Amino acid sequence: MNQALSISSRWLALDAQEKTALANWLLVWVVLANIGFSLLYYVGAPPRVVAIFVFGGLGLLVRNHSLLVRCITFIVGLSYSVLVVTGSMFNLSIFTLSRSIVFMGELNAFNSYEYVLLGLGLIALVAIAGFAMRRPAAFSDRRAILIAAIAISLVAAFDAFMCYGARGHYKRVNSDDAPFSSAVSNADFVPAAGAPKRHLMIVMVESLGATVDNPEMQRLIFGRYRDPAVRARFEMSTGTTTYFGSTTMGEIRELCGRWGEYDELVSRRDEGCLPARLAQQGYETTAYHSFGGHFFDRSAWYPNIGFEQTFFRNHLIKNGSERCGGVFAGACDRHVPRQLAAHLKAADKPQFIYWLTVNSHLPVPEKNNLGTDNCARLSPALERDYPMICRQIAIWDAIDAAMVKEITAADFPPTDILLVGDHMPPYFDRKSRTQFAPDRVPWLLLKWRGE
Repeated sequence: MNQALSISSRWLALDAQEKTALANWLLVWVVLANIGFSLLYYVGAPPRVVAIFVFGGLGLLVRNHSLLVRCITFIVGLSYSVLVVTGSMFNLSIFTLSRSIVFMGELNAFNSYEYVLLGLGLIALVAIAGFAMRRPAAFSDRRAILIAAIAISLVAAFDAFMCYGARGHYKRVNSDDAPFSSAVSNADFVPAAGAPKRHLMIVMVESLGATVDNPEMQRLIFGRYRDPAVRARFEMSTGTTTYFGSTTMGEIRELCGRWGEYDELVSRRDEGCLPARLAQQGYETTAYHSFGGHFFDRSAWYPNIGFEQTFFRNHLIKNGSERCGGVFAGACDRHVPRQLAAHLKAADKPQFIYWLTVNSHLPVPEKNNLGTDNCARLSPALERDYPMICRQIAIWDAIDAAMVKEITAADFPPTDILLVGDHMPPYFDRKSRTQFAPDRVPWLLLKWRGE
């Protein structure tokens, strides 16, 4: 109350010209700068307190500059805010996200109405702000500057209040002292020295998260592997592991046994990573990915961690997989297990195969040959209450069905198989996002029962 009275008294003390200039400034740098993001509170949004202060501070710095400078600064401030929100949604630091921009040419935004609406909204916002900035906003009275600073602070405080309950669900960036955990270590996946050498396979499933208090989702995720034919051949164990960051950090977690990013591996080898260690033990090591090898430089750093062969989207399509669309168009994941099984059956020495999927990357559309157009066949309840989660689970289920078909075939060779998520699914809306643990991903180990 006292703060409101203080603002009112300072406002009344300003002359008419300063009041007009301040009001025009507040419209652009406080209202328009935040209104689009504020609308997200109704569905869910990550905190962006720092971005609010940065955006408002930039507006104060350029308030006396030309229209062109102010327009460019507004676009810069808006871009920074979008990066902050995007980075928090996808568990990326601003630095990592900025490096990822070079790969955005692979993003098929028009396959997602969410991205189309977002793009149109940002264009409209910039146009409205540019028109509003034609009005005078060059105030100089210290009291006006103080009012502007207080207004920015109030918006930041409101943002912190609105996002308080969901703050743990965003921006999972690791710290150096975070205890390390991985599915490979938790499941005791790597055979002990001297143990008989069976084939080994790791399947990293895009956006596979650990569900929280949702029996229907828990029933469906990994549900295919409860088949008696699978249990007759494999011992099954499940669990969860901590994750940080995005997909590439998940790969480093499982393949190299540490927290980290891939960039340091583009130009140097790491003989301590699992593929390199297994290659030294006589395994033939192969990596598969349903997307392009240039994406996040995987064709460069996969060999540097010990993979002797690498096969990507074009190879998988050439060898029988159909092409699936979505925001990142790649080979259809449901057709890849057949190729993996053929690889193992043809081998004359122990194999280590790693496969990274792609089709379940969010947002998941209802088209593009993804098999998501009739999700109610899996669960009418999920289709009704969580339609995009249902579509995503449909993709995971199709992968699992294809895997079960291959691993229960009479001629499938002895193989230990570990399936694990890379990170939680970064859903935009709070309702869907909070169906998954903010800090854990699930794993399932299928350990061959006999010789």
